[in-house]
Amino acid sequence: MTGADERTTVRNPVVDRRVRGEALEGGAAGLDVAALLARTGGNVAAPVRESQGGARSMDAGGHGAALPDETGPAASPRDADALAAAVTAVANRFTATPLDPDADFFDAGGTSLAAVEFVAALARELDIHLDLDTVFFDARPRRLAQRWLADHPKAASPQRNPETEPVTDDLAQLFTDLTGADRLPLVAAPDRVAPRRILLTGATGFLGSHLLLDLLRHSQAHVVCLVRADDDQDAVRRLEDAVRRFALPWSREILRRVTPLAGDLRLPRLGLTEDQWKTLAAEVDSIVNAGAAVDFLRGYPSLRRTNVLGPLTLAELACTDRPKPLHHISSLAVFNGTDAATLNEDDPTAHVAALPIGYDRSKWAAEAVLRRAGEHGLVVTILRPGGIGSHPETGAHNPRDLNAGITAALLRFRTAPGFRYLNAAPVDWVSRVTAEIVGTPSAWGHTYHLTGAPTSLDQVVAETTLGGMGIRVQHWEQWCDDVVRAIREEPVPELESLAQVLQSPVARRQLAAMVTAPPASAARTEAFVTANGLPAPTASGAARGRMLAAMASFGPQPGDEPYLRFDETLTGTVGPVGSDADIPCDLRLTLSVASGAQVLAARTLDVTGELACARLHDEPLTVEGTATVRPHDGIPLRHEVRHPLMHYRLTLRDSSGGEWWLEGYKFAAARRRFVRQLGTQVIEIGRAGEPASYRGEVAVPMHTYLPDQIDGIRIDPRLPERQQRLAKLLWLSWFGGQLGKGLMEPILRVGIDLLDLRRAARKEHRR
Repeated sequence: MTGADERTTVRNPVVDRRVRGEALEGGAAGLDVAALLARTGGNVAAPVRESQGGARSMDAGGHGAALPDETGPAASPRDADALAAAVTAVANRFTATPLDPDADFFDAGGTSLAAVEFVAALARELDIHLDLDTVFFDARPRRLAQRWLADHPKAASPQRNPETEPVTDDLAQLFTDLTGADRLPLVAAPDRVAPRRILLTGATGFLGSHLLLDLLRHSQAHVVCLVRADDDQDAVRRLEDAVRRFALPWSREILRRVTPLAGDLRLPRLGLTEDQWKTLAAEVDSIVNAGAAVDFLRGYPSLRRTNVLGPLTLAELACTDRPKPLHHISSLAVFNGTDAATLNEDDPTAHVAALPIGYDRSKWAAEAVLRRAGEHGLVVTILRPGGIGSHPETGAHNPRDLNAGITAALLRFRTAPGFRYLNAAPVDWVSRVTAEIVGTPSAWGHTYHLTGAPTSLDQVVAETTLGGMGIRVQHWEQWCDDVVRAIREEPVPELESLAQVLQSPVARRQLAAMVTAPPASAARTEAFVTANGLPAPTASGAARGRMLAAMASFGPQPGDEPYLRFDETLTGTVGPVGSDADIPCDLRLTLSVASGAQVLAARTLDVTGELACARLHDEPLTVEGTATVRPHDGIPLRHEVRHPLMHYRLTLRDSSGGEWWLEGYKFAAARRRFVRQLGTQVIEIGRAGEPASYRGEVAVPMHTYLPDQIDGIRIDPRLPERQQRLAKLLWLSWFGGQLGKGLMEPILRVGIDLLDLRRAARKEHRR
């Protein structure tokens, strides 16, 4: 935006704040972020709005709160309370619900992109210049005011000394939070029986939505879902929206076994009334906590209510009325900063002071709280995923997860940070194993790593090369700089949130810990998976292709060099349908693959070129379409004994816009001339929207095979030479294997038919 349009619009208090917050998180304002980030650095644009006299905004109670005149900076010196009130008034324009000076901006529904706008507004209206890391660390308006006054003592009122109100020490706050577990009562062990009524938090999240469906599929339990919502009807709507967002099914049958309950994990007693709390404590017999604030920019003070006090409240619920087991989704982040050679399930976690960011510390503190709760008799199961990957079938993924962002950058820019190991598993496997543990009483009370086998950097390079996405490996600092630059230069709005994270020194510390992480061991999980007949967290080639194809929006873009291409010449004759006339027909085609995901997912190649047929048109026609390898998995067409090897669907156009269609098959049959079958194509041609008017046969001349389809294979020149050679070898192996399989299918079918005839003859002979 430029000129007058660059002015930021003030939110109308009557507009639904949650809708605005969700729009920001979804990237609707992504194109404005670069400008907003620039504004936070000093030079500020026009005032946020015109006003007559003093501007006013809504305070926490919904009343007008006076702000300094927006024609210039606020006058100094400043009183801490007055400044906190002014910061609160500005913050309330960017949150989903009103907040007071001691409430967290993000807990009130503020988003990462809204925080950028908030910082810009503080600089523009109050002349308070805060960096984003300060806001993310502790986003309570009073603390922001105190921090600014501590850094600018000359601006403070003489009667108020900012040093008497010290900035929050997150470690001191963390250890204070741990003492909350000491107030839990002593309880007896719960009954070791499969749960019949489960309380699930975080069901609107990526893992939580999948976990909800797995709990329903693999148990008879009824599930109560705690959902942050205005009321229970709103909770139903938000839960349905979340489930559908991740390509999961939703039906009345699901709702019959699910009770969405409006509440809030951040609030005392989950924001429930006394009666609701007592009823919930009496009715549920198992608690599963998949709720968490996952934000690598926010500090511990900003995350503690959700990630630490929330689990503590659930522990209190588990101790109320009859004892209940508590299953807590933690994270391998509790090991970040450790110098251990491997991460075993029963190993001590990292020293809390070594954890690089607030998110890691909040997950560490939650585990510490629950360990203390276990000393009071509570049965606690800790489940630690690493990276939670996309669903291998649907491709559903969490677009705001750092691992998903790195994968998206890999697919879009074909570059990855140099790391030792990736400890990750697809979401469907993490969810399935979690649901099985929840429903298996003998598995309770232990720690499980839900990671599968660690993946090395060499494995990732090999798999992406096989998938047609050869990558460059860079030092993580250089990778951060290059990815941010690429996102901003193109631009790529859907990756704007990743750029914001990678610009933060705090988040970079998290990335540094990730790339040096040792491999995780999951011996207990592997034993449980084997004992219960669960699948391993591996994706087949086809499933991996579908996953990559589903994320293709980050992959090769229009105008990019194809991953692989080669030429094919076909020459022969066609004639009018019902006629014996032979009309020469030649095709000169180029077959290409944009990425390996294209062939893994659908065995499809892109086709371009031209067709020359004087009877059809005086000039050559341009060709565009697709060719499918082993269509229908080689099953014969109806009333056919030949098995399809390849299926061409092409559109033909002349220079004036006239259009034809061409459909052709290469078939395999039980005969000796294998090579001839590979190159011969039976074709039909017709005018667009009309039946076929020409039929014939074209074939690849034998002398063109080697120069065109083997020596003539061209690989994306951006790939290193070694990866180009490997890509060519892998393509020939795959393509040759597919065609070889297709040639064998009719022979095998004949063999089966002969066996059937022999069996029938024996049966007849016995009669």
